[in-house]
Amino acid sequence: MFKRIYLFIQLFFLIFTLPVIASDIEQLTYSEPVITSSSDTQRENSSTILADYSYSGFALKAVKKQIELFTDKIKERFAVWLSRSGKYIEMMKDILREHNIPEEMVFLPLIESGFNPNAYSRARAVGYWQFIASTAKKYGLEINWWRDERRDPEKSTWAAANYLKDLYKMFGSWDLAMAAYNAGEGKILRALNKTKADNYWELVRTDYIKSETKNYVPKFIAAALIANNPHEYGFDNLEFHPSLEYDTVIVKSPIDLEVIAECAETDLKTIKELNPELKRWCTPPDVSEYALRIPLGKRENFIKNLEKIPEKKRFSVDVYKVRKGDTLIKISKRTGVPIKVILDLNSWEKMIPLKTGMKIYLPPRDKFKLDIDDKRPIIKKASYKHKSKKKIKTKKRNI
Repeated sequence: MFKRIYLFIQLFFLIFTLPVIASDIEQLTYSEPVITSSSDTQRENSSTILADYSYSGFALKAVKKQIELFTDKIKERFAVWLSRSGKYIEMMKDILREHNIPEEMVFLPLIESGFNPNAYSRARAVGYWQFIASTAKKYGLEINWWRDERRDPEKSTWAAANYLKDLYKMFGSWDLAMAAYNAGEGKILRALNKTKADNYWELVRTDYIKSETKNYVPKFIAAALIANNPHEYGFDNLEFHPSLEYDTVIVKSPIDLEVIAECAETDLKTIKELNPELKRWCTPPDVSEYALRIPLGKRENFIKNLEKIPEKKRFSVDVYKVRKGDTLIKISKRTGVPIKVILDLNSWEKMIPLKTGMKIYLPPRDKFKLDIDDKRPIIKKASYKHKSKKKIKTKKRNI
């Protein structure tokens, strides 16, 4: 009997009191102060990042310090970055909008690379958005001996947009997402767990993140404020680079960049600027087709001019005659050319035994140079310029 009465009382409590408690919680959550006035959906769809810091005197001071850096100590350099940004801003904004990311994020490359496709950090981060190789590959960017898509303004921005969106989903705020972009998500997660901080500005006051990350968001905010109103901050004579414009042609076999420039009726520098992902003297021979950028309005002329050039004269290689005792490994060590590249140039799917007198293709000496990524892993190996006593005899040839 007593058990039935007890169960009835419990049931009565659950039916009549829980809705009241729930409503109290909703009211409490609604009335509590929050870091920004925007909901999560609004924050993804509108510009809120620059407003997030203004409630805090500590944050204001940190941002002011970075504004002074950009407008005084490195003003000339920052002016170059701002001018360079004009080439990419609109294209990058379009991509960010497509991913539902605040347009202000377009200024992140200002502090990452100064909008320089060839920017290279001590951590071996590359390009506009300064991706390290592992993260870049995770987000679909191709990195090999022939090309590095971290240097491509469109492809790298697509990857950055996807990465930033994932970081926002993980941390729930753009400032923490940016901190993770700088330091790595693992470090920020550990720092938050150890400090129990609720937001970036609380985390900055701790010793659990490095000074670079503590300055990262203030730098971004300062750079964005200046970029949005350069005249207000003393940048009065900026000449922004014209927006990136080009035609695209699909090539189905490798072509020297010099040949491309000739056919597109432009110079080699322009072709390299339009295709900054290309690391070598030619388009990649390891793909069945390649989307090549040429100056706007030159597509028809390019196709006509290319048809006039015999296929054998479009792509340059050196021809090496195999000597007794040669192997692909030995040739690779002497030249600094990876085995995979030798396979690509000779259309081989795997390593094969070499026979004396056999002819194989190698990169042309007069057009091929080792870049910084080549030199790091093979620092003890000989390059074309510094070889052992046995010299490689090659004959130049177009194929």
